[in-house]
Amino acid sequence: MNKLATADRARILNCLVEGNSMRSTARLMGVSINTVVKLLRDAGAACSAYQDKTFRNLTCKRVQCDEIWSFVGAKEKNASAEQKAEGWGDCWTWTAICADTKLIPCWLVGTREASTAYHFIHDLKDRLATRVQLTTDGHKAYLSAIEDAFGAEVDYAMLIKVYGPGPEGPERQYSPAQCMGAKKAVIMGFPDHKHISTSFAERANLSMRMGMRRFTRLTNGFSKKVEQHENALALYFCFYNFCRIHTTLRVTPAMEAGVADHVWDLEEIVALIDNAAN
Repeated sequence: MNKLATADRARILNCLVEGNSMRSTARLMGVSINTVVKLLRDAGAACSAYQDKTFRNLTCKRVQCDEIWSFVGAKEKNASAEQKAEGWGDCWTWTAICADTKLIPCWLVGTREASTAYHFIHDLKDRLATRVQLTTDGHKAYLSAIEDAFGAEVDYAMLIKVYGPGPEGPERQYSPAQCMGAKKAVIMGFPDHKHISTSFAERANLSMRMGMRRFTRLTNGFSKKVEQHENALALYFCFYNFCRIHTTLRVTPAMEAGVADHVWDLEEIVALIDNAAN
């Protein structure tokens, strides 16, 4: 079986993490779409397994959580019952980010319901070695999930945004409602009010939309299968955590968090794939 050289596979992954679609990547690299699909699948599995093993006993002090919307196959209102059974419809990616190191230690793809919040928050709790200050938005699903996972061993607050009416006219379907302000609500523990914020999590969501073609709004680049959606996320977060130097830190988030000692190149992600296959 023919196998692309490490440098060629690294260039394909580079295209994917810089916001190119799989088909444009195939055209740019002169390879078949099946090659790109298989490489993304292998990279996603290897990156997910590595980060799941590595991000343990983290000494984060402040963590922010948020959810970002996308869809697979079709938007929820346009998907049939059969398509929804195959994973089509609205898709929410839950993310957590360390406010100090900018590390994203865990994420979860699912619905916006309490069951997904439960699994996401329990996964986050299992990765932390110390008590943290945790901030989320006003989504009520967090309340029972955080109480069940952390008990009283957390300083937890919500940043609840207050929205006004959306814009009038034809552009209203593309423009969000106007944010009129935000309220800081202490839920448990003693969180520091000046650090009650979800700004880093929301900025990380913007980076996701810029770095993955399938998150771009109003295009046909959306994910067609939920498995490839998850693979693209695992690859992106591995690149974000280990390869890309954060502008304010001047090192990668993984280096700042003490789980890596150098800036990775994409050949090292290819090595993860090869090691997983052996």
